Amino acid sequence: MTAHRFEPTILREYDIRGTVGKTLHPADAYAIGRAFATMVARKGGSHVHVGRDGRASSPEMEKQVSQGLADGGMKVTRIGLGATPMLYYATYSRGSDAGLMVTGSHNPSDYNGFKMVLNKKAFYGEDILNLGRLAAAADYVEGKGAIGDEDVFDDYIARLLKDFVPGRDLRVAWDAGNGSAGPAMVALTKKLPGKHFLLYENVDGAFPNHHPDPTVPKNLADLQALVLKEKCDLGIAFDGDGDRIGVVDGQGRILWGDQLMAIWSRDVLKNKPGATIIADVKASQVLFDEVAKLGGKPLMWKTGHSLIKSKMAEVNSPLAGEMSGHIFFADKYYGYDDAPYAAIRLLSIVGNSTQSLADMRDAMPQVINTPEVRFQCDDTRKFAVADEVKARLQKAGADFNDCDGVRVNTKDGWWLLRASNTQDVLVARCEAFDAPGLERLKSDLFAQLSQSGINPPKMD
Repeated sequence: MTAHRFEPTILREYDIRGTVGKTLHPADAYAIGRAFATMVARKGGSHVHVGRDGRASSPEMEKQVSQGLADGGMKVTRIGLGATPMLYYATYSRGSDAGLMVTGSHNPSDYNGFKMVLNKKAFYGEDILNLGRLAAAADYVEGKGAIGDEDVFDDYIARLLKDFVPGRDLRVAWDAGNGSAGPAMVALTKKLPGKHFLLYENVDGAFPNHHPDPTVPKNLADLQALVLKEKCDLGIAFDGDGDRIGVVDGQGRILWGDQLMAIWSRDVLKNKPGATIIADVKASQVLFDEVAKLGGKPLMWKTGHSLIKSKMAEVNSPLAGEMSGHIFFADKYYGYDDAPYAAIRLLSIVGNSTQSLADMRDAMPQVINTPEVRFQCDDTRKFAVADEVKARLQKAGADFNDCDGVRVNTKDGWWLLRASNTQDVLVARCEAFDAPGLERLKSDLFAQLSQSGINPPKMD
């Protein structure tokens, strides 16, 4: 078997992803299948579920990766087109050893990639680098596997609905962004009570209506307009492969991941008092304070869906989430990020409350924060900058958390600086109790960046 070398940029911290025809090719997919089969086999496994999203390149990538798995001795069960959480569901519910999803997630249409799970654990970081090393050395197991198909769609929809708690009928707007969660969105809304209004439910890997990333406000504009037009109680959006959620309230206002986590936390902590609730380092202090007030144990952790999933299993947390909209329910569910499931849990809460979602949002302590700002910094420099800032803060006796970069607490609020694990960028965010405080926090952050020779970004 010939050795295979991947373009290094596609082997990322949380998954494998690249531009089709430039950094990612069908031959890469085959090699990924061979290397992943080897890793599964050496852990004692032999059965892998495979799914794909709706991109034009996904059928060929799925064909090649499946063949690579089979040539490594795996029993390969293809579940076809669907959301990434449907692939996770197949892996967990059918008891297979591993799962592999062909998806470019929320990236532009010319991207594609692979997300993997092995023995119900996140596959990331060193695992992905090891996969690259196996391919470079052609250190593969050989075998005669088989490729078959299985339809898990109806079972997946039934499982999502199992935890729906009926309440008052709601008017709900939905936007699948032409991503692979569209069919699940259609099937769910046919079975849910209330009135439902759908946008861009047809799967189209060219994403002709808007980019399928619900963390970017402009991508929610059509959903906001529909909510206001139809006088909906709320609107729900999914990213390109259905593992991230975006939400707007009945007034068309966006609720970010940390605000949603505060709402879900109240529900989970009723049944699991004292439980640990995890959120990433970019989340509002309002969320961590709310969890503590409810008697839970707030835990701030590193950004990254694989890192959060692993920490969640380690501390037996029933709920975790990121600002990016990855939400993980281990309360009644499996502990992976599933946006349609998160939507079901949110609809149950709103439908059984005397408050509207807008009321819930308004009842939270009001703070002022910047969006997450990402600005270019060379890969060879980004982690060093964060370390330099940390060293100066330590010397000054500052109050900060360093689980992922530095999150600095002051009387005005907090500011964050961290290096991205996936891009040549630094990430910054500030949150304050008032506008003058926000300006002081920005000034503190900018001063630190300047001392490390970095031009401060615009943070409006």
